[in-house]
Amino acid sequence: MKRRFLITGASKGIGLALANRLASQGHDIVGIARNNVDSFPGKLHLLDLADAGGGELADIVERSAVDGIVNNVGLVRAEPLGAIAVSTLEEVMRVNLHPALITSQAALSGMRSRGWGRIVNVSSLTVLGSVERTSYAAAKAALVSFARNWALELASSGITVNAVSPGPTETELFRQNNPVGSEGEARYLSGVPMRRFGRPEEIAATIAFLLSDDAAFITGQTLHVDGGASIGKAAL
Repeated sequence: MKRRFLITGASKGIGLALANRLASQGHDIVGIARNNVDSFPGKLHLLDLADAGGGELADIVERSAVDGIVNNVGLVRAEPLGAIAVSTLEEVMRVNLHPALITSQAALSGMRSRGWGRIVNVSSLTVLGSVERTSYAAAKAALVSFARNWALELASSGITVNAVSPGPTETELFRQNNPVGSEGEARYLSGVPMRRFGRPEEIAATIAFLLSDDAAFITGQTLHVDGGASIGKAAL
C-alpha cells in the first residue's frame, strides 16, 4: 500500500538513501533538509532545523498528512571532557531532539485518525560509549528513550515507534569528523568485527522495514545495524 513518509536530514547520507529506497517502493516522500539536492525523489522543504522555529516545522508536517516520520537529522560536536561548553551541549540536544518531538507530535493526530503510523528515531552506536561524543551520545540516547516511551503510549493505536542505531557509516557527517587515514577512522574501524564501515543504503533498508506493514508487531525496539560493533562493545 502506498504511504507518505517524512524524513528529516533528507538531503544526504542515510536520509537520502532512505528517500530513494522508499520512493522506489512507490511511496510519497516529504523531506526536510538545510541544503537542496538534485533529483530528490519527492517534495523537499529547505529548512535549517538548527535555527527554525517549531511552528514552521509543525506546519509542514501537518499540511503533508504523513503516515510516518523518520527522525534522522543530527548534529555532532566532538569535544573531550573538560572542553565541553554548556551551550554546546544545549545546541546538540536541541538539534537532535527538538525536531523529533515537533514532527512526531504534529503527525500524531493524522496517524491516530487513520489507525496506522510509523515513527523511527535514528540513534547511534555512540550511546554505548565513545570518546569525545558526550553531547552527541546523550542526545542519541534520548532518542532511544523517546522511542520506548512513545511506543508504550501508542501501542494500542496502530502506531509503532522504534529506533535504529547505526554503527560507523560512510556518510558525509561521519567523514567530516573522521577523515580517511585519521586516528578516529582507525579507532572506529577497530571496533567493528566485520572490519568495514556500513553503507547508508544498509541503514536505510532497516528503517524501511520498520516503516512497513511487515513490522506491525515490532515497537519500542532499538535495532543495531553496526557490523557487530555493539556485540564487541558489550564484551569489553
